[in-house]
Amino acid sequence: MAAGTTKEAARAEYRLSPDRLLPTDPRSFAVARQLYESVAQLPIISPHGHTDPRWFAENAPFPDPSRLFIVPDHYVFRMLHSQGIRLEDLGVPRQDGGWSEADSRKIWRVFAENFHLFRATPSRMWLEHSFQEVFGWTGRLSAETADSSYDHIAACLAQPHFRPRALFERFNIEVIATTESPLDDLKWHRMIGDSGWTGRVVTAYRPDAVVDPEFEGFAENVERFGELAGEDAATWRGYLAAHRIRREYFKSFGATSSDHGHPTARTENLSDAAAQQLFEKALQGSCSAAEAETFRGHMLTEMARMSLEDGLVLQIHPGSFRNHSDRILTAFGRDKGFDIPTRTDYVSALKPLLDAVGLEKDLSIILFTLDETAYARELAPLAGVYPSLKLGPAWWFHDSPEGMRRFREMTTETAGFYNTVGFNDDTRAFCSIPARHDVARRIDCSYLATLVTSGRLDEGEAFEVAHDLAYRLAKQAYRL
Repeated sequence: MAAGTTKEAARAEYRLSPDRLLPTDPRSFAVARQLYESVAQLPIISPHGHTDPRWFAENAPFPDPSRLFIVPDHYVFRMLHSQGIRLEDLGVPRQDGGWSEADSRKIWRVFAENFHLFRATPSRMWLEHSFQEVFGWTGRLSAETADSSYDHIAACLAQPHFRPRALFERFNIEVIATTESPLDDLKWHRMIGDSGWTGRVVTAYRPDAVVDPEFEGFAENVERFGELAGEDAATWRGYLAAHRIRREYFKSFGATSSDHGHPTARTENLSDAAAQQLFEKALQGSCSAAEAETFRGHMLTEMARMSLEDGLVLQIHPGSFRNHSDRILTAFGRDKGFDIPTRTDYVSALKPLLDAVGLEKDLSIILFTLDETAYARELAPLAGVYPSLKLGPAWWFHDSPEGMRRFREMTTETAGFYNTVGFNDDTRAFCSIPARHDVARRIDCSYLATLVTSGRLDEGEAFEVAHDLAYRLAKQAYRL
């Protein structure tokens, strides 16, 4: 192809297919299309994620396209980094305050020149949905269109109807949950509440910093934790009391869930004496790796008991080897794209917790996995019998059309639909939220259509299930 022709193709209008991700056989397509149309405009329930509450508190304009789409999104910069592009060149800030590219247009040009790296990835689908549906830009991103796309999006961001609250309302978000450490004072949530804005933004209790002895600054974190709660958190009883107090504080800002990002799904049910002894070792920094894992496991059981008391839904997000590169962790800090899935056991790992409280129907535990081999073998059978357990949707590396389809195929036969919790987007990338929910709705409707056309589900039932998966189950499971 001649160079001129290539440039013309790059500049040509490009639009996402309205029938993307729907089945290709005519009969299933017709059913899937009707199902999708019935749920496409439902409000978004976003019960777990990592958007910044400061956006909604201050309602300031997003600074520029690069700091909206690239700098905060590990899905984006990890792919670019995999091809040798330095994180500094993508504007990712260094821990030591050293040089990182500040020219947003330069960052965008690097992104646009390498956009081909995202072909066939879910990231590309989310990005192009955002470019077209949110910002009305219908070009094909490339080196040739880098500046024109940047200028178009930047001009949009300067307008009032592209500020965070306006986008929240345009995206038809009914409720969104952010995720905060128990050391957070929740000032941005307070500001949202005091502002009079009617958008519903709630928090979630993420206690990793004070339940993981291997978390940096654990002892100092626990000391600060006790100060915030008004308890002597250096004692075992004071430490548990501090959790109860901080959980209630989070509930006062709308929290309906806690979230736990442990390396494994291991749980323990220790005696008070054994737990206290481990806690004291953790504060002294003398825990072995095995002891740290035991303490984390026991704290999941303690959190489950507290959930029975205060009603918070317990989310367990295990199985990620976080911050795999020591050099990147040192230079750039946590959550910089170097979290890698690991093999995860659930049957043996969860037994101590389930023996303690697993048959309690008023307890709600949502399990996630990065190990798809556990879906049919372990997770669906567990959720299919324990009243306290539900399965979270395809997560993180599997938050893709193929991953969502595999999730339904591998779990439905044993757990059904009603031991799952619909969809959550679990994202920091605000503009990708409607795109992610749209993908999930298309995939679920496509799966339901195959059940209808193969005689395993009545069409009327399929419409009811489609609504449940898109909206009702998430709202019910997260008590929103």
